[in-house]
Amino acid sequence: MSQDTNDTIGLSRRKVLAGLGAVGVASAGAGLGTTAYFNDTEAFEGNTLTAGELDLKLDYKSTYLGGPGRLEHVQSMGYPDAEDLGDGRYLLDQAPSPADMQAWEDLVQDEEFDFCSPEADEFLVNGDGIPVFTLDDVKPGDSGEVTISVHICDNPAFLYLAGELTENAENGQSEPEMEQEGEDTDGIGELADAIEVCVWYDEDCDNVYEPTGTGQQNELEVALVSDVSGSMGGSKIAALKTSATSFVDNLSSPDEAAAISFASSANVDQELTTDYQAVKDAIDAYNASGGTSIAAGVSAGENELLNGTIATAGASKVMIVLSDGQSNASAAIAAADAAKANGIRIFTIALGAGAATGLLEDIATSPDDAFVAPDAADLDTVYAEIAQVVLAGEQKIFEGSMADFFGTFLADGHALDGDRQEEGRQPYPGATTQCIGFEWTLPAEVENEVQTDSVEFDIGLYAEQSRHNDNPQVTFNGTEANSTSPGPAPNGTGNVSGQN
Repeated sequence: MSQDTNDTIGLSRRKVLAGLGAVGVASAGAGLGTTAYFNDTEAFEGNTLTAGELDLKLDYKSTYLGGPGRLEHVQSMGYPDAEDLGDGRYLLDQAPSPADMQAWEDLVQDEEFDFCSPEADEFLVNGDGIPVFTLDDVKPGDSGEVTISVHICDNPAFLYLAGELTENAENGQSEPEMEQEGEDTDGIGELADAIEVCVWYDEDCDNVYEPTGTGQQNELEVALVSDVSGSMGGSKIAALKTSATSFVDNLSSPDEAAAISFASSANVDQELTTDYQAVKDAIDAYNASGGTSIAAGVSAGENELLNGTIATAGASKVMIVLSDGQSNASAAIAAADAAKANGIRIFTIALGAGAATGLLEDIATSPDDAFVAPDAADLDTVYAEIAQVVLAGEQKIFEGSMADFFGTFLADGHALDGDRQEEGRQPYPGATTQCIGFEWTLPAEVENEVQTDSVEFDIGLYAEQSRHNDNPQVTFNGTEANSTSPGPAPNGTGNVSGQN
């Protein structure tokens, strides 16, 4: 936090002390002299105005996916306390944060912990730049990530992401590179062009990009598994058609949907597809008849999500099961357990007073994924709530090459949005913690031209008061802000830093 008066903003507190003036007493009697007249004095004493404070603090967790059996090498690169997380991933321990990944995630997600308190300063970055990565011997197929946890203390502020590529060196080249490409004499490396970067608002600070909100990284595949037994006749099936088709209207490519109905047995009425009208047409054709076999519906949904014609391995698999009646509990639970074991998240909707509410809660992936619609009129709200959970994923800020990220995207800084649920750009609230995810990947198919190349970069954040600042005008030269009240420029190389 800068101590320059240009960096202090607004009033975070106002202290006005009212002093009670001495009230004169009507005096009569010998010896009181010239104080015989009535008099009165009132005063406001000890008045103060104290300038407010805007303090930006940062914390981070970084990991490196460099292949199994390389812990000693990672430790030798300046990370003596690096932790092997398995599957070739390592928690880098140069950050001042707690070394244990889960402890760090718990800390940044803990609304009770005060990151603006003095005890937090021992592991927070407060204006001085330090590197988040110092890695050598990077090979095609390697990747790394950093979660930058942002803490705005005291006052709300507009936040900007800034950065610059400070080195893109050719270094020693190599014989394979020269044999394949011809001798390269410009001294400019190709590594920054080859490295792919993804940056996003990491809502849960877990350093995993979750575009669909389901905890997975790829496109969404959802099976709408609907009870069409005889008891669903009349207003229930009419409401199902309206609400389920409205849910489908929330989808967008590459998300896929399937329509599956069940009564005494199950039918795949529309396979997984991005033709959303075909899914809605299948649902609109439903008629109510027969008994209720939840197990049959769940099994049909699982099979379509896992083995359907266009089912995608690694996609986010979701099943929404609606029923208004009783069913064989043991068979339904067994079918649901099999689907959940295969990575399918199951939401359930118990419709009406006759629904097996307890059974449907057991079938759901968690109690939070089990919904109740007391009557048909409530279905629209319930499907909308499920859509909010399933579809309200994390927003991507940038995807492309490292050269484009630092050279073009951040050339004038990037204005961050403090509340993605509100329209327009919003400031970050005071006393808040939010996270930005940054992931880099050197694709396995990259060619020999990157051998021995190296890159260095700075990435930083700049905070400026939001009060009385409806149209902030800030541009950047690298990480140095050009504004009416610029904070100090970060220092160091390959670092993450904060500016007030």
